[in-house]
Amino acid sequence: MKRGIIRLVAAILIIGLAACAPSKFKTYNGPPVTQVLVKKGERKMYLLSGNTALKVYDIGLGNMPIGHKQFEGDGKTPEGMYFIDRRNPDSRYHLSVGVSYPNPTDTAFALAQGQQPGGDIFIHGQGPEGRALSKQHRDWTAGCIAVTDDQVEDIYAMVPDGTPILILP
Repeated sequence: MKRGIIRLVAAILIIGLAACAPSKFKTYNGPPVTQVLVKKGERKMYLLSGNTALKVYDIGLGNMPIGHKQFEGDGKTPEGMYFIDRRNPDSRYHLSVGVSYPNPTDTAFALAQGQQPGGDIFIHGQGPEGRALSKQHRDWTAGCIAVTDDQVEDIYAMVPDGTPILILP
């Protein structure tokens, strides 16, 4: 009976500690993010409300950072106007929000060249894998936009689906 009580107390303590653990899901109640602006050459991402920058982040890009993504596996980050179109709370890179690449023009171009356009472009954190890679190379993704885990928690909370994202060279 004493063992049963000890197990019950231990279970309650574990559940209580888990409930107190920090969540990766933050809330945001400030001005709305109306656009995400990425300047690849500056390695900066801006969360804008109108013309006001609410947040500015240093970013990592695809492992071939110069030029517009054209084909699956080219290691480039897209350039142009897209939209935030999905989110992944279980990303291996902590959290991620999806970018609507490829658009119909991207797809038509790639197919005309006998290639696939690729996809699965996200703004994401690092997670364990990215932390190791980012220590070796600033631009380490397969074409995504990388920030720290803490920063992607803010982005995940602040940027709703449907938000335009303009990615400039």
